[in-house]
Amino acid sequence: MNQQSVSGPASGGFTTRPPPVSTSRDFLRQKERAENFPVALLVLPRRFRRDLRRIYQVVRVIDELGDSAPGDRSALLTEFGADLRRVWTGVEPRAAVLRRLVPTVQSRRISRRPFEQLIEANLVDQRATEYRSWGDLLHYCSLSAAPIGRLVLEVFGQDSTGRQELSDQVCTALQLLEHWQDIAEDRRAGRIYLPRQDMDRFGVQPQHLDAGTAAPELRRLVGYETDRASELLDSGGALVGQLGGWARLAVAGYIAGGRATVRALRRCDGDVLVRPPRPRRRDVLLDLVTQLRISRE
Repeated sequence: MNQQSVSGPASGGFTTRPPPVSTSRDFLRQKERAENFPVALLVLPRRFRRDLRRIYQVVRVIDELGDSAPGDRSALLTEFGADLRRVWTGVEPRAAVLRRLVPTVQSRRISRRPFEQLIEANLVDQRATEYRSWGDLLHYCSLSAAPIGRLVLEVFGQDSTGRQELSDQVCTALQLLEHWQDIAEDRRAGRIYLPRQDMDRFGVQPQHLDAGTAAPELRRLVGYETDRASELLDSGGALVGQLGGWARLAVAGYIAGGRATVRALRRCDGDVLVRPPRPRRRDVLLDLVTQLRISRE
């Protein structure tokens, strides 16, 4: 495994030093399994799984740099962004995970902008610990979530403007659902993604998020936010019917995972503090089959 990372752009070049987070294939595959890599992706042809995994691994490293890297995370994200740009300039990147991305970018004509937005989102996380309004949170999701869907569409060569807009809705919903699952974990990290205006409306205070079990006020708020995310997911679900081939299966898998997460959040009645509610695999499979059947009608 290559053990190089990048130094700051102010130096005018790159130096070798121990990486702040692991970029090994084994580590990234472990993260993939822990995060329930969508069931549908596991049955895709190898060429698609390979390219989606290469993209996922870069996204995972960006998130790790923003969430858990020791030292100045803003500087590390900026450095990684500088190395990332090499993928499109013909200069070999220093990071192994980026070198693996190069052939996918070239063969699939993958855009640079979505990756830059993901780095920007993680830079936002370094300075923003909460969001005032629903609109503010949606803007953050336009940087942290929507780019993922656009990259997936590019892999399958089905990234028209109308499809991108529906994909943005799907990915925003998936990001929101993940936030509602991980309220306790985010709180421990010093972040609150529940909009402050909504917390005030339901009578939820930050200290409610520190309890061992969710108070009635928080349960009602989680239910409200879950319903909003579910509506957004359903509105973007029309994307499945607009896709063909393997792209239809892949995107249906993402949506099925989201709907199973909605069920998990409702099943726990909004008490996300005891443990993060996780979707059941059978729910994912059942919704996936249903979507694919309906989309053909």
